[in-house]
Amino acid sequence: MDDLSKFLQGFQRFKQKYFADDKALYERLTQEGQKPSTLVIGCCDARVDPALITDCAPGDMFVIRNVANLVPPREVGPTNQGVSAALEFGVSVLNVERIIVLGHAHCGGIAALMKDDMGSASAGYLARWIGIAEPARQRVWEEFGERPIEEQIRACELASILVSLNNLLTFPWIRERVEQGQLNLHGWYFDFEQGDLLGYHPPSGEFVSLGSK
Repeated sequence: MDDLSKFLQGFQRFKQKYFADDKALYERLTQEGQKPSTLVIGCCDARVDPALITDCAPGDMFVIRNVANLVPPREVGPTNQGVSAALEFGVSVLNVERIIVLGHAHCGGIAALMKDDMGSASAGYLARWIGIAEPARQRVWEEFGERPIEEQIRACELASILVSLNNLLTFPWIRERVEQGQLNLHGWYFDFEQGDLLGYHPPSGEFVSLGSK
């Protein structure tokens, strides 16, 4: 079976589930619009679908996906800013209650950053985008510079989540809601090698397993 046939058969199963067996969900979503409580910033990686790994139903989460699940710091200017626009829509229009930055193991973007290997993309969009995580790379070099590259990459995958969490607070309409207790920020890490989900624990400064709960 080729990929296209697989996708179309999958759509038929989806259609049966949500439009034949139980039409109530999409009838409600059509009438009331989307009202997700959660905004997830995930990676484009084909192995890490936020809705799939959390077993969510349509309408449960508002998802922004990009290379290496990064959040750029707030910028003011005429350039197109897709992630910032989606954040603004999710927070200011949809009024989500939480934002989750969802990183993951074996991230190609972070690996390229740590190895300084962008290949033919070294002068293009990709290198500039991955550069958002440069503070994470610097931190890893300082703390884990003598470790094997595999350990450095994992450390940078985790540290880049914290960079994105900090960058979220550069947007005044996010910081204000966080300070008022209207919006919560979370850092998660999907370790698909071990089948575990880790969450950042601010008091300890570490990522702890959420999968055992």
